Amino acid sequence: MQDHRKLGRDLELFHSDPLVGAGLPLWLPAGAAARRAVEDYIHALERRNGYQHVYSPPLAKQEMYVRSGHLPHFADDMFPPMALSEHDAFVLRPSLCPHHAAVFNARGRSYRELPLRIGEIGGQYRAERSGVLGGLSRVRAISLNDGHIFCTEEQVHAEVVESLRLMRVAHEALGFQPSSFRLSLRGDGGKYVDDPAMWDKASSVLRDALADAGVSYVEAAGEAAFYGPKVDVQLLDHAGRESTLATVQVDYFQPARFDLSYVDADGARRRPVMVHRSAAGSLERLFAHLIEVHDGAFPAWYAPLQVAVLPVSDACAGGEFLRACRAADLRVEEWHAGSLGARIRQAAARKVPFVAVVGEREAADGAVSLRPRDPGALSGVLPIGSAIAALSEVCSAP
Repeated sequence: MQDHRKLGRDLELFHSDPLVGAGLPLWLPAGAAARRAVEDYIHALERRNGYQHVYSPPLAKQEMYVRSGHLPHFADDMFPPMALSEHDAFVLRPSLCPHHAAVFNARGRSYRELPLRIGEIGGQYRAERSGVLGGLSRVRAISLNDGHIFCTEEQVHAEVVESLRLMRVAHEALGFQPSSFRLSLRGDGGKYVDDPAMWDKASSVLRDALADAGVSYVEAAGEAAFYGPKVDVQLLDHAGRESTLATVQVDYFQPARFDLSYVDADGARRRPVMVHRSAAGSLERLFAHLIEVHDGAFPAWYAPLQVAVLPVSDACAGGEFLRACRAADLRVEEWHAGSLGARIRQAAARKVPFVAVVGEREAADGAVSLRPRDPGALSGVLPIGSAIAALSEVCSAP
């Protein structure tokens, strides 16, 4: 695997500008196109599996993070509060879970609504030291595919198992496999919430779910979140360095801190369990890994540019095939500069899945000559209608 930072520069996927600041990457048009395709896939996958999506602001009053436990236990990793007045201070959020707890609390809830699955791709912010930042793999502004499931005690096991299954579906579609799974447990020291019974219960739920999901894992003391244990999805980069992409967590702490409740079948108020989960994790770290494992040659469905149209002459430019690609919502560009051979080499360097050559004969016959990036893919001279139908199928998300 090549370093994603080099490939990111060569393929113009992202850029780091010192004036913007370290750990704050800019997604360039090519990278943004690939990211948007993946975001659309994640949203669709979650909708098909019962998630409702929300938007929430990237900051909140300081009081929220006192209540959530982040400021008492996690302040060293947070940006400092921004004081607007003596009694009015705001904090860039280090996680989305307090906002999603507020979504649950927006109105009264019944047991009939549970499990309630809330999803969002939202921003969160970590005050990482400059020395640990690098490309997309370690950043200060994180775009997280996040979700929180509010469920009963009886439902939590099945929801964790299902969250692990959904992760595997997303990983397969994106074209990679994690290096390992880790059960991260409480360690020594004062950074963890002091409630041994709560920790034991949550750890037991995760162990049982991992066993039922058929997931092999290792245990690691001292790697848990401050409020509970978690299953970590681990990756290895081009240099063999390990990092965490996504997690599944069982949380009994924050529902109590935010006084979450629902009305049960007997009319009594009960506390839900909160499952934190992500199908794909941070979009930045995800793409750092995808760039490396695919060597920049993404699967066609999230390639930044899916089809490069190469007219042999100006008379063949801007024709029916280009218009049909745009109408089919394929990501397409038409290139004119340079010889045909040079443009074909340019498409190979940019790792475009399909090159479409249009000469006078193809233009006259209403056809196109397709050349694939990957061996065995769609190729040959095809009528425009057939080519568009085939390309639309190959370039569609799973």
